Amino acid sequence: MRSRYAAFALGEAGYLLRTWHPRTRPPELSLDAGLSWLSLQVVDAAGEEVEFIARYRGPTGRGFLRERSRFARHRGRWFYLDGGQP
Repeated sequence: MRSRYAAFALGEAGYLLRTWHPRTRPPELSLDAGLSWLSLQVVDAAGEEVEFIARYRGPTGRGFLRERSRFARHRGRWFYLDGGQP
């Protein structure tokens, strides 16, 4: 989870795709260059799920993303599966 947040902050779309589960991975990913990611707060982590709040600054001001992400093991590694509202 933290490495994926760092990848968003650094604009590393390739890393995000490589750590996305093959079953749900999109063919491509474009990141919003107008966003600056400011902080990550892990609210809860249980089993294969992580709830977090990621704060950002964009052209219209500050905001946040709150999500409950699901992860799955694939070939011995953890991959992002999907996410939704907590």
